[in-house]
Amino acid sequence: MGFILKFLLSAIITYVLAKFLPGTHLAGFSDAILLVLVLAVLNAVLKPILKILGFPITILTLGLFLLVINAVIVLLADWILPGFKVDGFLSALLFSVVLSLVTSVIDMVID
Repeated sequence: MGFILKFLLSAIITYVLAKFLPGTHLAGFSDAILLVLVLAVLNAVLKPILKILGFPITILTLGLFLLVINAVIVLLADWILPGFKVDGFLSALLFSVVLSLVTSVIDMVID
């Protein structure tokens, strides 16, 4: 039950963020659900590979390169989903940071 609640809350948060943050466009709530699924798959499959490849840069930047990896994941979701558009890298970076922060707070409240 907790998984479904977190999934639906993540979709709602994603939908609201896409409506309020500049540079992000989401067609509807069904696209928000698809976006959460695509981001989950990309984070599970591609993010560990990108972390391993970018490990030296992550060390040099004291972990700030992980923000770039998150933005790249959002840009890939933009490329995959026709109902989700991000205007550029900075918009993807802002969207990924705010989404991560709000999702972390929701995870702390629900667990």
